[in-house]
Amino acid sequence: MLSTIHSGALWGVTSYPIEIEVNMGERGELRFILVGLPDAAVKESLDRVCSALQSNRFKLPHTRTTINLSPGSMRKEGPIYDLPIALGMLLSSKQIEAPCIDDFLIAGELSLSGRILPIRGAIAMAIQARKMGKRGVILPLSSAQEAILIENVEIYGVENLTDTIHLLRQRPDEQRKSSALVTSPEKYASSSAGLVHDFSDIIGQDRAKRVAEIAISGGHNLLMIGSPGVGKSMLAQRIPTIMPAPTIEEFIDIVGIYSAAGVMHGDGLQPFSRPFRAPHHTISRVGLVGGGSNPHPGEISLAHNGILFLDELAEFSRATLESLRQPMDSGMITISRSFGKVKFPCEFILIAAMNPCPCGYYGSRNHRCRCSSRQIHEYLGKISGPLLDRIDLHIDMPAVPADALTSNGGAMRETSEQIRSRIEMARQRQSVRYQGLPLSCNARLSESQMRRFCRLSEGEQTLLRQAVDHGALSARAYGKVLKVARTIADLESAENIEQHHLIEAMQYRLLGEM
Repeated sequence: MLSTIHSGALWGVTSYPIEIEVNMGERGELRFILVGLPDAAVKESLDRVCSALQSNRFKLPHTRTTINLSPGSMRKEGPIYDLPIALGMLLSSKQIEAPCIDDFLIAGELSLSGRILPIRGAIAMAIQARKMGKRGVILPLSSAQEAILIENVEIYGVENLTDTIHLLRQRPDEQRKSSALVTSPEKYASSSAGLVHDFSDIIGQDRAKRVAEIAISGGHNLLMIGSPGVGKSMLAQRIPTIMPAPTIEEFIDIVGIYSAAGVMHGDGLQPFSRPFRAPHHTISRVGLVGGGSNPHPGEISLAHNGILFLDELAEFSRATLESLRQPMDSGMITISRSFGKVKFPCEFILIAAMNPCPCGYYGSRNHRCRCSSRQIHEYLGKISGPLLDRIDLHIDMPAVPADALTSNGGAMRETSEQIRSRIEMARQRQSVRYQGLPLSCNARLSESQMRRFCRLSEGEQTLLRQAVDHGALSARAYGKVLKVARTIADLESAENIEQHHLIEAMQYRLLGEM
């Protein structure tokens, strides 16, 4: 008897439909044939499935059994086909009946006891089920909690093979009343613990805090340069506290990437928040941008719609840093392999910090620099001009004076909540301005959109032309200054960019023209 189960295969952060066909003949020697370009993990499914069936007191096939994963031209990877293969074998051997099984897309890994384990890409599976017109999707319980964000498709979470069979035997109205139907996204409930850091903890560095506010308001990249101990890392760690909450569409994208990467469980993604990724400087290029023989998202994709913090920027390998250039421009990383191309979104805000020299004290008033001019030049040369050009804001952070450290002015310092309220106001102005456009912030403006939304009077145009003519700004930096000025205007609720907006924007840019 032939049975067909619908499932899906993960491709990057998206899914495409897979059909699992199981044909069990009435005669012939006992033999399992698995076709459809399966990888080693899929081939091992037969051992897991047979053990799970026996553990739940089902009979194993006694004849030749052919299992086809269609389409045959696409390579199948991972253990997600265990559950549909097991169900197909039970249907083909007439050990169960499941009249509404075609209503579902089914995926899950089986343990030897029949317990169903979490899978990667649950959100992609739910989206694929909706595209296919399926009523619902059956997933491992913990994975189903991820997929609940997807609307117009029923999400069922099952813990073992027996629960799945019981669910499939029910009528649709009974299924919708069952405990397997996941209706509340418990994973994304508000966290009562909250964030422990706050901007009011930072003593001094008012200029740096101002630049951080501008960066988050407009989605601009930021580079902080300063000696050890001036507060670069401290400021970066508090940036998540001033980030505006993501929209539901942005959060679905975030969770979809984490789910596809298989790091949803305990990898630091806060409840309904934007990600903050801080990889160590020893990270490889593949670890940062993604890749591998079976391409997985890298840190830049895990930072999508959030923050990528690179501390000790000059300690990263130059090849690793140079690989950031194209993704920073396009917001997408494309990884090509012989079997096709995989795309991962990566619209992130880069927050970088570095010392001014190898010893860290070049230009310091309190410590003597031990580096030669050649060492300083080589150290700063690790950050290429083209990469530096893509960082909108540059800020030099001096040491905080001793009297400021010992003063008791904590009650007068602004809190993260106060700063975040201004950022949310500026973001709201951008949302209204770019309504109907594929834009979320000023940093993503194209050249034509800049001409439309960043118009200048003759006086402001003259000011920028003079900066370019004197070599203070490159052509790319010209656009960056204009976008930053637009953000500063938004923070002041100004309709047009004025001269003092441009002057302030250029102050945060000239440091990088070195």
